[in-house]
Amino acid sequence: MQKKGEIESKDSKVCFLSNFPPRECGIATFARDLVTSMNKRYNPVLKSKVVALNEDSDFYNYDNRVIIQMNKEDINDYKATAKKLNRSKNIKLICVQHEFGLFGGKYGDHLIKFLENADKPVVVTFHSVLPNPNKDRRRVVREIASNSAAIIVMANTAVDILERDYNISRGKIHVVYHGIPNVPFYSNESFKKKLKLDNRTVLSTFGLLSKGKGIEYMIKSLPYLVEKYPNILYLIIGETHPVVRREEGEKYRNQLINLTKKLGLENNVKFYNKYLSLNEIIQHLLATDIYVCTNLERNQIVSGTLSYALGCGRPVISTPNLYAEEILSDNKGILAKFKDPKSYADAINKVLSDPNLKYELGKRAYTFSRGMIWQSIAAGYLNVFNKVVKLRGEITKKYHSIDLNHLNSLTDDFGCIQFSKDATPDKESGYTLDDNARALITTVMHDSLFKSGKPSKLTETYLRFLEHAQEKNGNFKNNFHNENETLNSHSEDAFGRAIWALGYTIRNSKDPKIIKTSKKILKKSIERIPELENLRSKSFAILGLCHYYQECQMKKILKMIKDLANSLVESYEKESSKKWQWFEKRLTYSNSKIPEALFFAYKATKNKKYLEVAERTLHFLSDIVFIKEELVPIGQEGWYKKNGKRSLFDQQPIDASSMVQTYLAAYSITKDKDYYEKAVLAFNWFLGRNHLKQMVYNESTGGCYDGILKTNLNLNQGAESTISYLLARLSLENIKRSRPL
Repeated sequence: MQKKGEIESKDSKVCFLSNFPPRECGIATFARDLVTSMNKRYNPVLKSKVVALNEDSDFYNYDNRVIIQMNKEDINDYKATAKKLNRSKNIKLICVQHEFGLFGGKYGDHLIKFLENADKPVVVTFHSVLPNPNKDRRRVVREIASNSAAIIVMANTAVDILERDYNISRGKIHVVYHGIPNVPFYSNESFKKKLKLDNRTVLSTFGLLSKGKGIEYMIKSLPYLVEKYPNILYLIIGETHPVVRREEGEKYRNQLINLTKKLGLENNVKFYNKYLSLNEIIQHLLATDIYVCTNLERNQIVSGTLSYALGCGRPVISTPNLYAEEILSDNKGILAKFKDPKSYADAINKVLSDPNLKYELGKRAYTFSRGMIWQSIAAGYLNVFNKVVKLRGEITKKYHSIDLNHLNSLTDDFGCIQFSKDATPDKESGYTLDDNARALITTVMHDSLFKSGKPSKLTETYLRFLEHAQEKNGNFKNNFHNENETLNSHSEDAFGRAIWALGYTIRNSKDPKIIKTSKKILKKSIERIPELENLRSKSFAILGLCHYYQECQMKKILKMIKDLANSLVESYEKESSKKWQWFEKRLTYSNSKIPEALFFAYKATKNKKYLEVAERTLHFLSDIVFIKEELVPIGQEGWYKKNGKRSLFDQQPIDASSMVQTYLAAYSITKDKDYYEKAVLAFNWFLGRNHLKQMVYNESTGGCYDGILKTNLNLNQGAESTISYLLARLSLENIKRSRPL
């Protein structure tokens, strides 16, 4: 049993000082979510623990993340707690969540006693930054800053205020946005139905109630709207703040209820008087048509509730507090005037009367907020921590569990659908051999790793698609609108990928029927392989033939591998120079697949020339696509021509995935561990180690976004992107389990 003040954990390295659940307040919720995301992403290499702040008379049943409880009013407890943390060799850094009123003393100056006695480096997160401070507030903030190694704020405006009004060096301050849960971009109809809000136009405000929230002005706006939108419903979600309830009971809530009755709005206003769980908050936000932020504090510098609404892709109307002005800029929301019901009504009517505007506001908000999901925030905090004391590398080898849910949703009885709109499959986009061939490799690998070799329904579907796409002469049709309608005939790349998929399936499937069908299709197409001209198509074919050769050991197949590999080497010798160690005059898509094919060819033939060219060209490519320990794939808008300038955008998941697979192949064949480390670094592109510092993999759907643009993600989650992620992730799992490639 944990005793008050006792440190049990022997391996915690970061300690957060904050309110913490089950205490009900926004800072406690924030701290819980931050600690959870840090542990989820970096545990066990880096663990996060908590010192929880209590009132004099409070007692809470904390979980085991809380290692010390501290009385906020007892100044001696601040000194004692600092000394307890000093004695722990495992705690390397303390992160304080700061809000005025959270700590005891005048303007919370008891915290200074803690900071003065802490030998560990301290990072302070300011949840409030007030401009034009009085003398005492300015003194406290400056002393906190002077005793801190770094400061985190949640808006760029806060940096300006701290520098201008508190004379704190800008170089000490770092912006890390308020975190949000990762929620798919959904329409709200199904959530309305679930909450029995069908046929209602839903407005909502959520959070702990207290005077100053300004909700009364939003209620007063409803008479302007009800005549035009009689089905409008305003949800006021959340219980009264515990401190407010203790001091004045439900006075504010009762005032709002009485106002609702006075205006005859009982059918248009509904109160949810409870502290909602995260899942309940998300469901209510997803059922919302417009989220309204009513706060009256002009100097509010962060709002978790507004951030959550953005993260759910909901149009936001807010009073013009500092945070809203910054976060809703560039048409991500609409500002209404303080204490002005007509201004609320006009803004709401503007959105409700224009469905396109409503959708665009929600989509822009959602796109922007992808950099605010908790996994990205955890990475942002680690980045700041590492500037103070090196805790661990920011390249992670802790990956998400493998999730085929989105691949399942993209697949019907015919095959894998090509595109999606956000996370919703777009069946009108049709089907391609390219996607279904790659999907076959994915599910065969997954079957082998997780299903004891038993083929899944997905594997059977994709193999059936390849069989359907094959023509009598052994070639393959590529694009299909549906099972009976072909959109265009052929693609060399698609043909090569089909050979790759079939060879891989023959080598790695454990099911006799799947192997037999794959062999039948491959044998029908094999005579067409020498006709290939495109280097990538040849490379895909080499991969398939090498897998097949491991199984059949036929001299004919070995000769075909040699002929194709020789043609790649010939292209290299023709086009390469001292400064341009490559096969072609430009770098485009799936570049690494060409050297990868030569690694495989070397394994099959033991021809050292193939290995030499494979390593030389992979090193050349690596020097180009890694910038400051970060993968930057060649952008598809212009590619990279010899003697030209390389394009940085748009970056595609298929290229990141190809790099991962190639490095793992090189590692498997050469046993050079540097290749494995490069594979891990390349895979981290999906996990936020990229230009935007945003997750490209969507954990909530199991899908992968379609690419990185200059300023934002392409939020569609099509087949190529999702399969590319899964191939990279499964390949890492394959190596981890020491299975053959």
